[in-house]
Amino acid sequence: MKEKTKIKSVAVLCSGGDSPGMNCAIRAVVRTAVANDLDVYGIQRGYAGLLEGNVKKMDASSVGNILQHGGTILQTSRCPEFHEEEIRKEAAHILKRKGIDALVVIGGNGSFNGAWSLHEEHGVSVVGIPGTIDNDIEGTDYSIGFDTAVQTAVEAVDKIRDTAHSHDRTFIVEVMGRKSPAIALHVGLCTGAENIILPTTEDIDFDQIVSDIKRGISRGKGSSIIIAAEGEKEGLSHRIKEVLKDKYSIDSHTCILGHIQRGGNPTAHDRFLASQMGYIAVASLINGEVATVAAQRNGKVLSVPFKECLGKKFDTDPQFIDIVKTLSI
Repeated sequence: MKEKTKIKSVAVLCSGGDSPGMNCAIRAVVRTAVANDLDVYGIQRGYAGLLEGNVKKMDASSVGNILQHGGTILQTSRCPEFHEEEIRKEAAHILKRKGIDALVVIGGNGSFNGAWSLHEEHGVSVVGIPGTIDNDIEGTDYSIGFDTAVQTAVEAVDKIRDTAHSHDRTFIVEVMGRKSPAIALHVGLCTGAENIILPTTEDIDFDQIVSDIKRGISRGKGSSIIIAAEGEKEGLSHRIKEVLKDKYSIDSHTCILGHIQRGGNPTAHDRFLASQMGYIAVASLINGEVATVAAQRNGKVLSVPFKECLGKKFDTDPQFIDIVKTLSI
C-alpha cells in the first residue's frame, strides 16, 4: 500500500444520527492510516465541528478499547448550514489550512451528499462509510448499526411478547424508520409479529389487522404483536390504538422503543462490517481514489464510486411481505 499513496494525511468525522459500530469504523480508519505512515485527524461533532476547527491529531492509542462501545468517540451532529455553498467553501479551506488531504465521512444520506459536494465543488478527496441504523443508503447492502438496532428491537419485542401472552393482550410496538421499512420488516419477521405497518404504507388496512387478531383468537391465541415503523408523523402507534378501540372495540397497548435502538454495544456483525469498511476507506485513498464509498455488496466490502451511493432506498422486497403473512397465520 505505502508505495501507491499520494496523500500524507486523512481526517475522519461522524455526521447525522449516531449508529452502533461507528467507533469500530473510526478505529479501523485511524489504525490503517497509522500503519501506512499517514497523519490522521479526528473531527469532533461532524461538519459543525469542522467549521469550528475542532480537529485533533490521533494515533493508535487514541482508539484503544473503543470498538465494543456504542455511540461515537468523535461525537456527531446535524449541520443544516452545510447546505450552503459558501459554508462548504469555508470547510474546504479549513481542511487545506490544516494540511488535511482527504476526508472520511461516516454517516447517512445527508452526510454523503455533503461530502460529495465538497468533492464536486472544491476537489476534496472523500470516502464515505455507510453509518445509519435505517439501512437506507443506495449502493450498499448493509450500513453500520442496522444489525445492532434490529437486535435491540428484537430483544425488546421478545420481552413484550412475554407480557402480551401472560395477559392476552395486543401490543403495538413502534420501531424507528421514518421512511425506511428495513427495521420494521426485519423485526417483524424475527419476532413473529402478526402485522407490520411500514412507513411506505399509505392507508392502513385496519380490517385486515382486526381479521388477523381475531383469527389468532379463534385458534386459542390470546396475544398479538403489531410492529409499526414510526413514519414521518409522530404518534402513529397511538393513532392505531385509538382506531382499534373506537372502531373495533379492541384494547391494545403501545410501546415506543425510540432511541434505545441507536445505543448499546454493536453486534459482532456490525463490528466486523465497520472494521472492514474503515480499512477499505483508507486503502482506497492510498490507491489514489478520490471519491468512493466503502460498501458491502453480496457479502463483500469493496470500494465503489461515490455517485452510486447518493440516493436512498425505500423499496420493500415483496418476498419479505409474503414470508411474514405466511408465517403469522
